[in-house]
Amino acid sequence: MKKAKSSKPGQGPKNKSAAKAAKSPGATKNFAEYLSGVPTRDRANLKKIRAAIRASVPREATEIISYGIPAFRNKVVLVWFAAFSDHYSLFPTAAVIEEFKTELKSFATSKGTVHFPTGKPVPVMLVKKLVKARVAQAEKTKKR
Repeated sequence: MKKAKSSKPGQGPKNKSAAKAAKSPGATKNFAEYLSGVPTRDRANLKKIRAAIRASVPREATEIISYGIPAFRNKVVLVWFAAFSDHYSLFPTAAVIEEFKTELKSFATSKGTVHFPTGKPVPVMLVKKLVKARVAQAEKTKKR
């Protein structure tokens, strides 16, 4: 299985164009703006990923743009997600990827990222499991 490049554990995506976009004056300000830049054919699946995340994070979590892509934060950023030309990425941290490596073996992964191919249905239940694990991880870290 080909591994995708990603960022250091616990950090957001290290995509130069995303970082540049986040600093530019016309940077994406919200999910609606981000979605408008996504090809029409990919919008429904990105909305499914967003809905799965929203259903899995605490009610008080807010949606933000971080590193030029959508993310959910509840005191700390819980997960990032994005659309690319041939896949959707979910960035739930390296620890979550490691915890679910058996379930993720049919997807390209890296230390903190899992790629879902654009030509296939989004595994909504898997996204929810990954996000719930990330929320639990963040809660556990907060209690230390």
